Amino acid sequence: MPVISVPQDFNEEELYVDLRSIVGHPLFLKCEGFNFAGSIKLKAATEMVESAERSGTLRPDSVLVESSSGNLGVALSMIAASKGYRFICVTDSRCNLASRLMMEALGSQVHVVSAEGATGGLLGARLAYVRELCASDDRCVWLSQYTNPDNWKAHYSRTAPAIARAFPQLDVLFVGVGTTGTLMGCARYFRTWHRSVQIVAVDSVGSVTFGGPPGRRMIPGLGMSVRPPLLDESYVDEAVRVEETDTIRACRRLARKGFLFGGSTGTVVSGAMGWLASHYTRGLTAVAIAPDLGEHYLDTVYHTNWVRELYGEDVLAPEPPAGADVLTADTPHPAGAAGPQSRPRR
Repeated sequence: MPVISVPQDFNEEELYVDLRSIVGHPLFLKCEGFNFAGSIKLKAATEMVESAERSGTLRPDSVLVESSSGNLGVALSMIAASKGYRFICVTDSRCNLASRLMMEALGSQVHVVSAEGATGGLLGARLAYVRELCASDDRCVWLSQYTNPDNWKAHYSRTAPAIARAFPQLDVLFVGVGTTGTLMGCARYFRTWHRSVQIVAVDSVGSVTFGGPPGRRMIPGLGMSVRPPLLDESYVDEAVRVEETDTIRACRRLARKGFLFGGSTGTVVSGAMGWLASHYTRGLTAVAIAPDLGEHYLDTVYHTNWVRELYGEDVLAPEPPAGADVLTADTPHPAGAAGPQSRPRR
């Protein structure tokens, strides 16, 4: 029986959902939302805060400052409340109302940016405001999830080893990309593992992470409007992009089976389905990482009027997700061939 004294000490690490009967492909979903912050971001938040404390960068009178679309902000709010720090989260108008209210309930200050910056869209505007805060008050400490190596180290030391213990015959791992902390930590770990693992990054259409022009993105979580500084594409075998309509379809398909997951998870599941549909999967062991649960998306992804207004009536039809557009596909495996082999993008 777990007994804890601070909320960040609890995180369910060993829960997986077998999605074969729901999505029609062999796929295990690693559930990362069962902690008091509600998402995988608790790991990165904890690692970054504790590292800053060890180095002396973070002191008792420090003011934590971070840019977040929601989940990391909630995680840092929880840790700041637990440790007694003041925390200012800089977010934008796409941040779910539930996330903003949760941060405020935990005692954090939330600043919402509504106008895009000259470069980098809303994210660029958020980062500019964070820099202004830090320049105006030397107590401010910006952990910078976009550039902080402790972001990916949290997943190198925790997320990837947990998957390796549960699936020693792992063939392919699907990871959603935002800051790319989860992606880089897992990819680095499995690069030196005892067998080859195909690393498939799942991104949102409209994100510039793997090139292309920026586009409208209304579902917070995955995707970036500037290239993530932590990204090293040599560790990524393939990248797929998922339309937000397919994210919504995937979320709602899972919900009809009783699993209420968040928008980031819907994107990862949809991307994994598209990839698996175009590859030979007999005997394949595939795992996807589910970053979040669905409670924070009740007023967006699961709100019929919101979906209808932004995406039209068709997305609400009870049909399987259309899958994803494979950007850098390796050679498909014909019947009788072995599962996919790891071939880094160079």
